[in-house]
Amino acid sequence: EYAKGIVVTVSALGGVTDELLRAANLASLQDALHKEVFEAIEGRHLSLIKALGLESQQLEDEIHSVFQEYRQKLEGIFILKELSSRIKDQLLALGEWCSSKIIAQYLLYKGISIAWHDSRSLILTDSQFGMAAVQEEVTHDRISKAISSSDAKVHLVPGFIAADAEGHTTTLGRGGSDYTASIYAAALGAESLEIWTDVSGMMTADPRLCANARIIPAISYKEAMELSHFGAKVIYPPTIQPVMSRDIPVWIKNTFAPDDPGTLIHNTSAYSNKDQTSGSLVTGISSINHIALLTLEGSGMIGVPGFSKRFFDALSRVQVNVIMITQSSSEHTITVGIHEAGLKAAQLSADKEFEREIHMGQIRPMSVESGMSMIALVGERMREHTGVSGKMFTALARNGINIRAIAQGSSEMNITAVIQTQQVKKAVNVLHEAFFEKTFKQVNLFICGAGNVGKRLLHQLKSQQDILERSLNIQLRLTGIANSKKFAISDTGISWDQWQQALEEGHDLNLNAFVNEMIGLNVRNAVFVDVTASADVASVYETVLSKSIAVVACNKVAASSAYVNYRQLKSLSAEYNAPFLFETNVGAGLPVIGTISDLVNSGDSIRSVEAVLSGTLNFVFNHYDGSKSFAEVVQAAQDAGYTEPDPRLDLNGSDVVRKILILARESGASLEFDEVENVSFMPQACMKGTVEDFYQEMSKHEAHFQNILKGAKEKGMKLKFVATFKDGKASVGLKHISPEHDFYHLYGKDNIVLFYTDRYAEQPLVIKGSGAGADVTASGVFADILRAIKK
Repeated sequence: EYAKGIVVTVSALGGVTDELLRAANLASLQDALHKEVFEAIEGRHLSLIKALGLESQQLEDEIHSVFQEYRQKLEGIFILKELSSRIKDQLLALGEWCSSKIIAQYLLYKGISIAWHDSRSLILTDSQFGMAAVQEEVTHDRISKAISSSDAKVHLVPGFIAADAEGHTTTLGRGGSDYTASIYAAALGAESLEIWTDVSGMMTADPRLCANARIIPAISYKEAMELSHFGAKVIYPPTIQPVMSRDIPVWIKNTFAPDDPGTLIHNTSAYSNKDQTSGSLVTGISSINHIALLTLEGSGMIGVPGFSKRFFDALSRVQVNVIMITQSSSEHTITVGIHEAGLKAAQLSADKEFEREIHMGQIRPMSVESGMSMIALVGERMREHTGVSGKMFTALARNGINIRAIAQGSSEMNITAVIQTQQVKKAVNVLHEAFFEKTFKQVNLFICGAGNVGKRLLHQLKSQQDILERSLNIQLRLTGIANSKKFAISDTGISWDQWQQALEEGHDLNLNAFVNEMIGLNVRNAVFVDVTASADVASVYETVLSKSIAVVACNKVAASSAYVNYRQLKSLSAEYNAPFLFETNVGAGLPVIGTISDLVNSGDSIRSVEAVLSGTLNFVFNHYDGSKSFAEVVQAAQDAGYTEPDPRLDLNGSDVVRKILILARESGASLEFDEVENVSFMPQACMKGTVEDFYQEMSKHEAHFQNILKGAKEKGMKLKFVATFKDGKASVGLKHISPEHDFYHLYGKDNIVLFYTDRYAEQPLVIKGSGAGADVTASGVFADILRAIKK
């Protein structure tokens, strides 16, 4: 829009430029299909004329005549098997020429007085076909004279196309219609430039990658240029320069939602900080795919001038554009980011340039890495604040996104990282969450196990959704779930009310498939939750942790497995910044393991541990008074959900062995399972066969249990199954507990742990409370999930 009227720049019909290019390429390959493709393009334009109600034989004849002319050009390409850049530009110009002609005729039909101008007669460029450079002074003079000499209030021009000094058609690059509009705006000193597209403005991130991306209401010219250079497709990068130099505001608007406010691109230095996007230091996040890294490396470069120049000259000779540069301070390496399409040519040219130095061993042959992408934070306000880079890299690291190269512009307006392309979606979401989503941190849960504990956990997670969102800004999403038979995964989440249905309709359980699909989703803030007692599930922890996915387990198998495996999991957790939490391995929901960690990390030393760690056995011996058989009391414990699915794991002491082993290891000891002394009170005959056989045998041996009970009563003592760790050794077994002991008044299914440390030498640190039951175990797992999120 300029002082005397409006200039409208028209693009080709959607997809036409691609189809024209396809027809040209097919002709160069002598594929007769090019005729069919070209006929379809013409038919589409003729159909549009009819659809608009334009009964203009003259327009149809004009369109048909132009297409007939270009058919001859295609035949020439077909015969010669050659498609030059000059001929390609002529063919590609057809789309804009035709669409602008049709729209011009339609506006006249509607009674709007317009003037149509051929941009090829107004925009002068050099002869770099495909990406021609505009001769600004002559172009502005031509446009100004042509527009001012017309009485029309509306001027309609084709975008994308121009011509060189010889009159040959040139094009301004894909997206060049925006650029054309900017050129006209600059030449006429326009009041504003409006770019109408299919989205409602520039966005904080690509909405195809980030569902939470939102419109940027206002952005500076420089920020818009940075975002467009780094892959934001809403605006063509060269568009900004002509209007920026003349301070002409640009509006990005949505053709399909014209009432949406859109994005204003302007000189934000004239505006206060409060007008910036939601107060964020970062304006937007963008990315470019199909990037390769090319590295020149060698000790022979150190202190020797000229290597960088030769390297870039070698790339320039094969017309490879360098997108990013990073160099070590020792001058030992130079790494550049380039488009993958030019990788082979770049590598060959650089290796040839340094052939002598490579042969002499002064430098290495070029090393290359493909399958990369660049992701960038853009924002003018970043330079005013410290810590933006740290926040960016920390957020990526926490989610296992490895950075291959880093660059920051001297203007401090962008921070760029090179990562693997498969990590781009995850990275964009991680950074968007870190810099824009002040409301919620979305956490993706993958839960293995839907038995007693699993069901309670799912219920607790569901019931706490609103509270977590309000108080902790955390949004939990059930992204995957598995039981012993089925599994289901959804990247959009599984309803907390429909997880059972999702399992029923899911895949037959294949644990590796579940884990691989989880890893393949590559979602941010992922937590793998194991609420089983399965050794198979525990076996995948190593894979999961190495992908920077947190593991929360009430399953004791992993932490009580071979010491080397326990240490490996701990090491992987630290290496990949993936929490490995198993508080519920000991004491269900009691803070036992966390307390050890706090003591040790704060410099205390654990001298000894004495504990009753089996809620099942405590329940059994608290209720076994001779009025009911021992088998009946054990059955009652199982019915109440206090035992393992196979109660023998509780009664033979192996479960308590695992627990004291875990506490010993967390205290710093390198014990193995078979090094823990287990003094069993169970007759061996009871431990054979099925669970049903187990109960039958216990009934047969009731006299044995009565004798154990009688021995304690005669001494005025109670029976407790006690675990002890002292002087690097651990043991478990049934003991007589006197009335003055801390364990004597331990009722129901409670657990108790006594820590004797350097700081708690005389009076122990005591942790006591419910140590069994699905609800308290589930709550302990829930607490670990929240700890994993915070870490």
